[in-house]
Amino acid sequence: MNFGVALLVVGGFFLGGAYSISKADSETRGRTSGQLVFAGILLVAALLATVSGILYLV
Repeated sequence: MNFGVALLVVGGFFLGGAYSISKADSETRGRTSGQLVFAGILLVAALLATVSGILYLV
């Protein structure tokens, strides 16, 4: 497997994690600030991994 493809897979994994964390909320409290911060960190990591994978393939 090519390293660029592996980076794209990791980026997709991080993107799915960010989506899952952002959708998980409590019915009484809503989303906590920790959930939003962690989802933001995962979103940035997904973007970096995906862009790096695309650039590596090009």
